[in-house]
Amino acid sequence: MDDHQLGETAAPFLPFALPDIGDEEIAAVVDCLRSGWVTTGPTARRFETAFRDYLGANVQAISVNSATAGLHLALESLGIGPGDEVIVPTLTFTATAEVVRYLGAQPVLVDVDSSTLNMDAKAVESAITARTRAIVPVHYAGMACDMDAILALARHFHLHVVEDAAHAFPTRYQGQLVGTLDSDITVFSFYANKTMTTGEGGMVVVRDPELARRIRLMRLHGISQDAFDRYVSKTPAWYYEVVAAGFKYNLTDIAAAIGIEQLRKIDRFLDRRQVLAARYDAALEQLPLVLPPRPQGTSTHAWHLYVVRVLDVAPLRRDELILRLSELGIGTSVHFIPLHRQPYWRANCASEPERFPVAEAAFGAMLTLPLYTRMLDADQERVIHALRALLS
Repeated sequence: MDDHQLGETAAPFLPFALPDIGDEEIAAVVDCLRSGWVTTGPTARRFETAFRDYLGANVQAISVNSATAGLHLALESLGIGPGDEVIVPTLTFTATAEVVRYLGAQPVLVDVDSSTLNMDAKAVESAITARTRAIVPVHYAGMACDMDAILALARHFHLHVVEDAAHAFPTRYQGQLVGTLDSDITVFSFYANKTMTTGEGGMVVVRDPELARRIRLMRLHGISQDAFDRYVSKTPAWYYEVVAAGFKYNLTDIAAAIGIEQLRKIDRFLDRRQVLAARYDAALEQLPLVLPPRPQGTSTHAWHLYVVRVLDVAPLRRDELILRLSELGIGTSVHFIPLHRQPYWRANCASEPERFPVAEAAFGAMLTLPLYTRMLDADQERVIHALRALLS
């Protein structure tokens, strides 16, 4: 199929992701600006309460300025430090592993499952040593890992589990929302391309009150008294104590104002993502592609990403397909370049490619197609038409 048969690209460039910001979010930010309280304050607290209530479990929700910050705080609260090992999948964004290095500990990379591209529990078990302290499963693309197997390993070997749920809101695992499972801590992301956004931001979800106390303390400079409480106090409350060398990881009220409105829309957002994913499934099933797996039983998929893999029999290789789609005004991405291929992690982890055959094979074939709630049916038809023309 040549470019003439595909037709000229008159439509605007179609990105692979786009935030869905409405008048409600804009009005909420304006109200926040007019209130005079723009840093962490009452709106951030309301956001935390609303998020906790959405999960509907006996958990605490602590807002942070990124999921990376949340993962750092989570591992720090669990006492991870020099000499410890933390198991992470190689097929993830670098933040999952870099926070381990922040604490002087060693990330141990493992391969992923060939169907789901989630952390392979068997690979995790093989990687456990006497120095292993924690496992960080990543719910890839919005589908939950095999948490029964991972949690069983954690119990057997007395390990902590911190879920990297940056892709997974609102994902269900066997009917239960991610964030309410039996892990120690779960961390969500509200980055611009996620299923809901605050621009930059994240949420740490934890049950243990002592872990929650430590995370709140370290979130803002290790100060013993919350800044919001001090500034709204009716009596002099200038005195505080720095009890730890904390961080600057708090979420602003401006960002939280966006988050509150996004959270109100999350079920509608999910419905739209599910419709778009189902349309891709039906339209692309005859092409030389491996389509994303469907969750089983009462589990659900958040559809943060729609990742396909190009089969060897396809007329185009992955890189050429990305280029041709771009020439047609269609944006795609690759999630992810495995960590074992990145220069820093090659130098600092056991990263021989033969240790990660599934991630190696997937990386050479995968691309992420456009999927976002503002995507029109006509936008998706452009993608489908282009893929059919290029791969048939």
